[in-house]
Amino acid sequence: MTASSMTGKAAKSAAGRGLHRGPHGASPQDGGDRLPPARFAFDARTWREVAYLLLDLPVGLLGFLYVTVWLYAGVLLAVTVIGLPMLAAGLMGMRVLGRWERHRARRLLGVRIDEPSPLSRQRRDAGFFAWVWTALKDPVAWRGTLYAFIRLPWGVLTFGITLVSLFVAWPVLGHLARAMSNVDRAMVRGLLCPSSELERRIAELEEDRGVVVDTAAADLRRIERDLHDGAQARLVALAMGLGLAKEKLLEDPEAAARMVDEAHGEVKLALQELRDLARGIHPAILTDRGLGPALSSVAGRCTVPVTVSAELEARPAAAIEGIAYFTVSELLQNVSKHSRARSAEVELWRKGKRLLIQVRDDGQGGASTEGGSGLAGLAERLGSVDGLLAVESPAGGPTVITAELPWRDRAAG
Repeated sequence: MTASSMTGKAAKSAAGRGLHRGPHGASPQDGGDRLPPARFAFDARTWREVAYLLLDLPVGLLGFLYVTVWLYAGVLLAVTVIGLPMLAAGLMGMRVLGRWERHRARRLLGVRIDEPSPLSRQRRDAGFFAWVWTALKDPVAWRGTLYAFIRLPWGVLTFGITLVSLFVAWPVLGHLARAMSNVDRAMVRGLLCPSSELERRIAELEEDRGVVVDTAAADLRRIERDLHDGAQARLVALAMGLGLAKEKLLEDPEAAARMVDEAHGEVKLALQELRDLARGIHPAILTDRGLGPALSSVAGRCTVPVTVSAELEARPAAAIEGIAYFTVSELLQNVSKHSRARSAEVELWRKGKRLLIQVRDDGQGGASTEGGSGLAGLAERLGSVDGLLAVESPAGGPTVITAELPWRDRAAG
């Protein structure tokens, strides 16, 4: 046997053995031919988009039927007594459908939009006709109605394309689903979101109004408590002391004189408490001379040395001036009670349409607006008038607190 024939046999033998090897020379027992695990070609987000598109037709059909029934019936009966209330009720129902559509878009498309503000509670409580008129003017419900009309033809188109693509256009289904769901996202953002800045502003004002009402009620309770426990109690004791002195005036003039002296002292203390209470409501120096002298007076009552710098060419509106005064007063009280500072500074200046206040101290720091502290309440009160409060107070100090208020001219205040 020649060498060439032996080589050919060896090659055939090796080739035969190679038929049982893996692509990298490993046998099936070594796992060389193991297949990857079976999985769907699309990720979970694409499947959620496909589900949304398939639901467009039934949801759009239900919405279109609802809108057609109440709108057609309400318009035909508008000349009767029940026509306008039927339109108003239908619009209220559109708010519910819009809320459900926003929820569906959040769950399946990941669209994050705010809920629109509710109808004015004051208008609804004013009476039936006021409620009807408010509902008929509701822009949120009318945009939801337009969305329901547009949804049906678009839902028919997306349902048909998605269903067909599931069977005959599988490789491009992901791209089609993304393109069509982006159109849905644009429709939801454009028609079912709040009325841009106006709706958000209404919600903010309603919340701020609640803060203002709560703050005013708390101030009234504080004034009532101070009057009852302070000046009123002293005046009652004064009246009793003068009554006893009157009875002893003829029997024991010296004792009566001592009682009158004590009553005189009580009168002085009561007057001082009444002045302090009036200063807490609105100090006379603030009305007469403005923020600079008023804050210098507040700084003089602080337990640490305070430097006041008020660079204001004009006086703001009385309401803004009062809020600025009490903001600085409360911040300086915190400096006296909690900061353990050796000195503090107060600066006021105007920047465009804003009034800026900055209070610094070299104390121990650690001030925060969290945990229901006094600074948290101060931040809420400032927020109720479109103000801001920024606190920078690392452990060990120093503390810098900046308050910002809207500037309104005094003539327009």
